[in-house]
Amino acid sequence: MLKCIIVDDEDLALDLLEDYIGTLPYLKLEARCRNALEAAKIVQKQVVDLIFLDILMPGMTGLQFIQSMPHKPMVILISAYSKYALDAFEMDVVDYLVKPVALDRFVKACNKAWEYYQLNINYKSRQTGSQPDYFFVNADYSLVKINVEDVVWIEGMKDYIKIYLNKIPKPVMTLMNMKDMEELLPGSKFVRIHKSYIIGIKYITAIRKNSVFIEALELPVGNNYKNVLESIIRGNGSYSYPL
Repeated sequence: MLKCIIVDDEDLALDLLEDYIGTLPYLKLEARCRNALEAAKIVQKQVVDLIFLDILMPGMTGLQFIQSMPHKPMVILISAYSKYALDAFEMDVVDYLVKPVALDRFVKACNKAWEYYQLNINYKSRQTGSQPDYFFVNADYSLVKINVEDVVWIEGMKDYIKIYLNKIPKPVMTLMNMKDMEELLPGSKFVRIHKSYIIGIKYITAIRKNSVFIEALELPVGNNYKNVLESIIRGNGSYSYPL
């Protein structure tokens, strides 16, 4: 769960964002702050994963606040003006929202933050050699736990992916790209065979020159991924293939 705070000098903006945060199960609101100085005190005292930050506020601006933090959490900037977007992204913010913020746009930005958060956890786990055997995705306004061993195959659909699970007929659909999904999965157990497909190696039942089979399901192998078939047959190494 992402611990977050809101920083804005307008009560209406604070109320709206608090309502939006309440719709997402992976967000926990820790505090509402009317200026950057209040927010700085919160960040110094407790763990904050994500800040929803206005730019133009009395005293210290949102951009100045970002620059003042030695170890900054993820930040989603929210402003009535689009002209600060370039400066914002140079500070590695997660997203930049322009007021009035629509719920669907807010959710998209938060999903991106949640994705970054999970990728960071996954990276740290790989560094320590203790990669989790599960992960969570946001689907239908819920956090759905996915056991790695149950993932049969994954289909990419533009900004969304479908996760097909063992013994579960309906796939889980979530807002995520294939490259980031690939990063969440252990390379020794999954293989990218196409720009739109990742499959669990243990579920493969047959391989042809240009196809991989999971029982009766036939999935094509993309031209850029054909060399992974030899690695699967030999059973060596990590099989994920980068873009």
